[in-house]
Amino acid sequence: MAMLPPAPSDHHGNVRGDGQNMRSSLFEGRFGRMFRDLPPATWPQAALRELGLRMTSKPEHDGKNRPVAARETDRVLQDPEENAGISAGYTYLGQFIDHDITFDPASSLQRLNDPDALVDYRTPRLDLDSLYGRGPDEQPYMYIDNKFRLGPELTEQGSHSKRRDLPRYIDQEDPTRPQRALIGDKRNDENVIIAQLHATMMQLHSKLVDLNDSLPFADIQRLVRWHYQWIVVNDFLVRICGEDVVDDVLPWRNDPKKPAWEKEPRLRFYKWRRYPFMPVEFSAAAYRFGHSMVRPIYRLNTRNDGGDDSRKATKDEVARGVAGRFFIFAGANRSPEELARRAVGDTTRRGLNGFDAIPPKWAIDWSLFFDINGSAKLGGKRRVQPAYKIDTALVNPLGHLPEFSTDVRPEASLTIAQLQPLPRDETRDPARLAIRNLLRGMALQLPSGQAVADAMGVERIPDDRLRVGKATKRDYPKGALLVDICKCFKGRAPLWYYILAEAQHEWHHRAKGPREDAEPVRLGPVGARIVAETLIGLLVADGSSYLRQAPNWSPEKAGHNIRTMGDLFAFVDAPLT
Repeated sequence: MAMLPPAPSDHHGNVRGDGQNMRSSLFEGRFGRMFRDLPPATWPQAALRELGLRMTSKPEHDGKNRPVAARETDRVLQDPEENAGISAGYTYLGQFIDHDITFDPASSLQRLNDPDALVDYRTPRLDLDSLYGRGPDEQPYMYIDNKFRLGPELTEQGSHSKRRDLPRYIDQEDPTRPQRALIGDKRNDENVIIAQLHATMMQLHSKLVDLNDSLPFADIQRLVRWHYQWIVVNDFLVRICGEDVVDDVLPWRNDPKKPAWEKEPRLRFYKWRRYPFMPVEFSAAAYRFGHSMVRPIYRLNTRNDGGDDSRKATKDEVARGVAGRFFIFAGANRSPEELARRAVGDTTRRGLNGFDAIPPKWAIDWSLFFDINGSAKLGGKRRVQPAYKIDTALVNPLGHLPEFSTDVRPEASLTIAQLQPLPRDETRDPARLAIRNLLRGMALQLPSGQAVADAMGVERIPDDRLRVGKATKRDYPKGALLVDICKCFKGRAPLWYYILAEAQHEWHHRAKGPREDAEPVRLGPVGARIVAETLIGLLVADGSSYLRQAPNWSPEKAGHNIRTMGDLFAFVDAPLT
């Protein structure tokens, strides 16, 4: 349990209980600022909306208003927008981590918000409260005999799989209503990929129960948490921020022989007095780098080969690269006919939208999202799909978020119009994620990217090198300069944009020659330092984390070689011995 601030003593004049915090210390925290002395940056809302519009990519189509995607070949990289250094699964591991440490239902895009007054309804700890909720005593409907309650088996187009759906509530009076997941955080059901990742983490807990049936629930929970925390530091952060940055924050990371008193992390900017807070520079800017990594289309498994007809794609759909693949969001996602056919498992859905039962034939093959036993070396349908590059371009589906858009009825053939629902209220609740991020950053009074770079002692990127667009050899030189969108951005770029542009700028200076598009992209010095210090700092502040309780701990010491996410999935799916 994390260390609590000392209670005031009555011999100092306090009334007993006067300083007691009536909010649960286990299930919420506070937001705050990493750079308290920097002034907030402001711009005209119209300028931020225009920037968000420019950062949202146009849909790719065949000239007949039908979507297209890069065809799957034997090459590992098939699209210049793909990131050779990060596979697609880490996008959703990042989302899972975010849901574990932050939840802010109160801030508004339309007014200034004081971060010090905002409550974080997730603990500022990597403790998997989004997975475990309040535990089996308070939420027994989530558990059976120390294990999680799981949903029905999912198949790969009818073939057996070890994937499971989440447990869900079914309205007996109207079974066609959306089936909401019974889990610790509803956001882990917002798309099919994050939902199956959450379910796999449930299976990890159950697997450890099977292997250690004499251990109490709390000990199994700690094992799951420590494996997860170790992966966040040694797998996720190394890939996203770079090994040099992680090693600078934790210089003893690869030296298990050092005693604990010599293991002092280098937290230069993330500092707290009594207990940790969630920095808004992290939650509202730096950690939103993952939005640029989202692909527009994914293959869930190699057996799904349908199109508008879920059983088999047409030759035209194969030629357009959409056979057996699903868009991350689609406006035309559910029709009354599809809901009526739910019982037999048929579906006309083309988007991976969540908040409802996963179609029974949509089991994820995780070897298409993470390197599992060498799957990263494969090509074609078997390849590990890369994430998209960290740059200043978001894919088109993120310009039409379903939560803020009108419903679209599916038609016989999927068109661009079917993928792009109209916004319900573009003025108050824009459906473009880029616009939402930029407005939220200003509402939370974030400093500019250049101001943060100056405070860190990092050379700021000149205005004539801050561009908007994709980090590809073809597109980067054509990207509009930020200052050409509005002179108000001169020397004062929004922090979220600046962190994406910084990654893109670093890539451009490393990438040379014919293999320029194959150069990996990760966060630059400002973004990487904020992300690494925040996540590692949360572990350092948490008295129950492995860094505090056993800094020399590793997965091998627990008897399991789970060093990466690929290892975790292989462990979950391996037969019991």
